[in-house]
Amino acid sequence: MLTPDPRHLRSLLARYADLRIAHSRGETGLEQQLDDITYTLCVTTATTRIEDALATADALLARSADASASPGLEAARTELAA
Repeated sequence: MLTPDPRHLRSLLARYADLRIAHSRGETGLEQQLDDITYTLCVTTATTRIEDALATADALLARSADASASPGLEAARTELAA
């Protein structure tokens, strides 16, 4: 599976959350947009259910955050060892 760009994934998750909140407040006319973002999240995360898409997105973002933090940690460890 190709790994989606974390910024794009965060944007999709934010849009999904915004639509869910608006829908839960009773705003109408959001069903198609909510269906579209749900589909997009599923395709982006290679899943078929929104629950799985959200869990996969969280895992991908956590892995991305760990990978981003690792180079700095490794440099600090190297400097401390020297």
